Amino acid sequence: MIVSWKWLQDYVRPALGPEETADRLTMAGMNLESIEPRGDDFAIDLEITSNRPDCLGHLGIAREIGVVCGAAYAEPAAAPPASAAPVDGVTRVDVDCPDLCPQYIARVIRGVKVGPSPEWLRLRLETIGVAPVNNIVDVTNYVLFECGQPLHAFDFDRLDGGRIVVRRAQAKEQLEAIDHRTYTLTDAMCVIADARRPVAIGGVMGGAATEVGTATKNILIEAAAFLPSSIRATARALSLHSPSSYRFERGLDPERVDWASRRCCELILQVAGGELLSGAATAAAPAVRAAEPIVFRFARVPRILGIDIDEARCLEILAALGLERVAHRPGVDSTWRSPSWRRDLTREIDLIEEVARIEGYHHIPEDATLPTAVVVSRPDDQVRQRVQQVLAAAGFFETVTFSFTADAAALLFEPPGSAPALQIAPAAGEYGSRLRQSLLPSLILARRENERRGTLNAELYEISRVFLGLDAADPATQPLRLGIASGRSFRELKGVLEGVAQRVHPGARVSARPLECPGFVAGRGAELLLDGRPWGWMGELDRQGHPSLAELKLREACTVAEVGVSPLVDIAAHERRQTPLPEHPAVARDLNFVLDDTVSWESLDELVRQSAGTALESVEFLDQYSGKQIPAGKKSYVLSLTYRAADRTLTGAEVDASQAAVLEAVERILGGVQR
Repeated sequence: MIVSWKWLQDYVRPALGPEETADRLTMAGMNLESIEPRGDDFAIDLEITSNRPDCLGHLGIAREIGVVCGAAYAEPAAAPPASAAPVDGVTRVDVDCPDLCPQYIARVIRGVKVGPSPEWLRLRLETIGVAPVNNIVDVTNYVLFECGQPLHAFDFDRLDGGRIVVRRAQAKEQLEAIDHRTYTLTDAMCVIADARRPVAIGGVMGGAATEVGTATKNILIEAAAFLPSSIRATARALSLHSPSSYRFERGLDPERVDWASRRCCELILQVAGGELLSGAATAAAPAVRAAEPIVFRFARVPRILGIDIDEARCLEILAALGLERVAHRPGVDSTWRSPSWRRDLTREIDLIEEVARIEGYHHIPEDATLPTAVVVSRPDDQVRQRVQQVLAAAGFFETVTFSFTADAAALLFEPPGSAPALQIAPAAGEYGSRLRQSLLPSLILARRENERRGTLNAELYEISRVFLGLDAADPATQPLRLGIASGRSFRELKGVLEGVAQRVHPGARVSARPLECPGFVAGRGAELLLDGRPWGWMGELDRQGHPSLAELKLREACTVAEVGVSPLVDIAAHERRQTPLPEHPAVARDLNFVLDDTVSWESLDELVRQSAGTALESVEFLDQYSGKQIPAGKKSYVLSLTYRAADRTLTGAEVDASQAAVLEAVERILGGVQR
């Protein structure tokens, strides 16, 4: 982000020069890339991190300078004079896709004179590397780089019907953009249209058909808010990235949209003349939800930072950053709401970091005398590491969630046989008052949050404790568990769990038996057994039938599992027997059985192992099928058997005898028929 030093001085006048001010910003966490003289000005190039879209304009940088340098900050009022003629008489705005464009503001200026921009405007744009075009386009660019809010000017007389329709593009609809390239759109993209055709790609680039030129007399100024994930997907799909899309992708201040529109009109009236119609054609913007209050405890500052920052100084810094103080208990804590432009401030630790950043990281002492000790790895730590390795290799991401749950969240999944949950008083804010009895509600909410942000295939797991009693000395009351939330099928997730168990001990066997649980789709829940002992449960979430899950509105199917870690620790301690690599070839045979629907894979697998004899090395599940070629009430299992002898090569007759024994046992005990 390149900013002009002279431009910044319109809003803040620090006592320091440009180099010293840039150094202060660097010490406050905003890296300086370069600073170069440009005539009587300086171009300052700063690295802006993705969590600070508020600093993608001169106003945001000026606000930061005001805080770190202790200088007064002020911004223009943006109050353009308007005529008595109402804008509603000449245009209107219809938003057909409020999910993609929640806010749209249009203002109309009549009688403008398009021409070159005045020198002051051209010089400021050239200082930051933007080529001047004409006075109308230059003002929209100026306001973009002033406050970070993108705008667009349409030639109003070229808008068919004189109105704006914000809608989804039609599949394969085409638009020639102002870069004079034609783009083919999809129905997932947002377009700005008139009564007949698209005239801009929403949030990305305007269209050539309504571009402002020397013949333009009347203009419509657009200021809008778009869904960041939609803009990101559109820009990527079209390989079309612009300063506007760059900002929309990161999420902008919803309260800045109208200010930017008014500011743009104010400057256009100054440099191009004309008459601003009164009012604005708007689509109803959703109410901006107030930020959740954040409690800032003064005692936490020295504990986290290692230095004591005076209470008054903490209050001064937070107020200077634009936070609203809701409550204050001297010597104890203060409660704040973050401003609309700082949505990255949501937790107490965020506020502590802001205090440290503004006070100066160089004040935090360096402790060079770090104690060292030999770390002894405990069995449960070793097991945990193996579990993490398997899940990471399978594409899962580890999450860390709070041990508390709200009452509504706990209803998303109630573990079989659970007792009333333990309560804490007072409640832990938004996180509720229940000590969780299952990891799954937290994982389900985490998966829903990922869906909301556009990640539909988040594969998540957590290893943490649940709370079943108050006696911390009794391991049974606070067991360590592994929870998984995945978009994979039941069988795929069971295979992942088998991989986890066999990574801990190669001889471990995971089996399942039917389990009916209110949170699972009927017939798609199972109790899991590890070497025949209860281990946990898994199933496919009932997203429509379960009231709490239906209210959550998960977009994609989700299979969950929760198992104990202590059974894994137990089998990890078992003696491991080393066997030499086989010297003789194996013989593989496939079998296909038709069985009753009630026969589980576990029962078939166990019977095959018992009846095949000592030459059987492994049994592998290949497929399950039920359909037109299978009688009603029946299903087909396909499995592969591997035979091998340690001291010789098996003959065909020996393998045939084992196969015959398997066929006879399955037919006699399970009523199976070979296909």
